[in-house]
Amino acid sequence: MLSGTGTRIARRRGWNRVNKPSLAFVILTWNSQNVIERCLRSVFSLSSFNVSAYVVDNGSYDKTIDVLDSLKKEYNKLYVVKLPYNKGTTISRNLALKKIGNNVDYICILDSDTEVNDSAMYSMVKTLDNPNIGIVGPEMRDENGVLQNSGRKIPTLTIKFSKILPFKKIRKWGESLEYYNYPSDNSAIPVGYLMSACWMFRPCLLAKIGYLDEKIFYAPEDVDYCISCWKSGLSVVKDQNAKILHSWQRLSRKKLFSKHNWEHIKGLAYLFWKHRYLWSARKIERLVADYSKGAV
Repeated sequence: MLSGTGTRIARRRGWNRVNKPSLAFVILTWNSQNVIERCLRSVFSLSSFNVSAYVVDNGSYDKTIDVLDSLKKEYNKLYVVKLPYNKGTTISRNLALKKIGNNVDYICILDSDTEVNDSAMYSMVKTLDNPNIGIVGPEMRDENGVLQNSGRKIPTLTIKFSKILPFKKIRKWGESLEYYNYPSDNSAIPVGYLMSACWMFRPCLLAKIGYLDEKIFYAPEDVDYCISCWKSGLSVVKDQNAKILHSWQRLSRKKLFSKHNWEHIKGLAYLFWKHRYLWSARKIERLVADYSKGAV
């Protein structure tokens, strides 16, 4: 039975227990024992959708698998794929996406350190009513209420280089180059790319632009896919009415010299080569600007 926020959403939308839309989540875990239970409980607490969750574990060596095995006893639409080692974000997510196929109304790629709610999911579904929108993401804050820049400008070598220099003012300048200055009253704003901590899209997007590029191990697969979305004629937007919690583990910043950082560097080099840009992403940002003048 629907209750609370779910009931109000269902009534506004004309949904009921029979015709609730189906929403499949794709979630990766890697030593996520401290966050994955809260994430999945928030997913299966959604009352306005028929929910399923596909978790791909990237060879965790903590108690993540034990947590998942326990939760599988509670949720019969929780599907777990256990990989022997860390295969990164693209291969692992594609495994789940291919299992889902076209059997649902909506797909949500979600990080294990997030918690979702009915109101945010409904708002993003409503945003996707616009056929010109390919991917939508929410506003994200951490446990302390700190707002995260989840919808950013396309990264360039200038931005990336300035953010790693040991000078605070230059780093702050580099970070400022990633921000858009949209009015706060805009409900959905076009962005170059969305952090893939939470994406929602229709399955038909996969048929249009394909799956995640498996030549990228860890990052910036989110930038690459959003650029492909823009190039296909569909937009990428941040829904400021949709608000979720994101603890943001930021693995690439825990150690300066790490496999994650090395893979990030390789991924950036591949991104610049693939999309034929380096110092300026003007062509892509022009698509964002043109869309902001029109549909939003």
